[in-house]
Amino acid sequence: MKKISVIGATGFVGKQLVNELSNRGYAVNAIARDSSKVTVKNNVTAINADVNNVEELSKVLEGSDAVINTFNAGWTNPNLYDDFLNGSRNIEKAVEKSGVKRFITVGGAGSLFIDGNQLVDSPDFPADIKPGALAARDYLNEIKHNETLDWTFFSPAIEMHPGTAGVRKGTYRTALENPVFDESGRSLLSVEDVAVALVDELEQNKFVKKRFTAAY
Repeated sequence: MKKISVIGATGFVGKQLVNELSNRGYAVNAIARDSSKVTVKNNVTAINADVNNVEELSKVLEGSDAVINTFNAGWTNPNLYDDFLNGSRNIEKAVEKSGVKRFITVGGAGSLFIDGNQLVDSPDFPADIKPGALAARDYLNEIKHNETLDWTFFSPAIEMHPGTAGVRKGTYRTALENPVFDESGRSLLSVEDVAVALVDELEQNKFVKKRFTAAY
């Protein structure tokens, strides 16, 4: 049984990811600041760890077949930009130190391109999530230079929020740099199918050392 470590296991994406991995028969290390909030029990080990403690986190990750990072510094965090970027950098360092090669990390949709411009640079981009989107874009530009890890960076659909929860279709379409739109012009994916897309990438390795996105 392959063992997958999920960082941010109690978050919006992390909870669904742990559930999807468990349902597919993986052993899961569910890593969070407060692992008592981990609700899935089947083949799941809940572990407390601080993402900014590289030494501690690397020890927790040792022996994993892969690490999937869903860390979020908190959308209402006044220091969101710095905390997201520092946390992401420290997680990357910990994965390297642990000896695990396969690393999938979740960023934002803000770095996707429409007509040559990134969404986060558009004047109508939501101000409340802009610091996190900028940090995710900057981190994407950094991880592109990592030659040690077999990394993948996932940008969700433009509409991937609590209102998109509750539907697991198990199907989606992918792209690299541009959002995927449906017939009505929406870029939408439920959080359940975000988890499906992440585990599919874990199994299929279609986007190693690349960024990809997915939507219906």
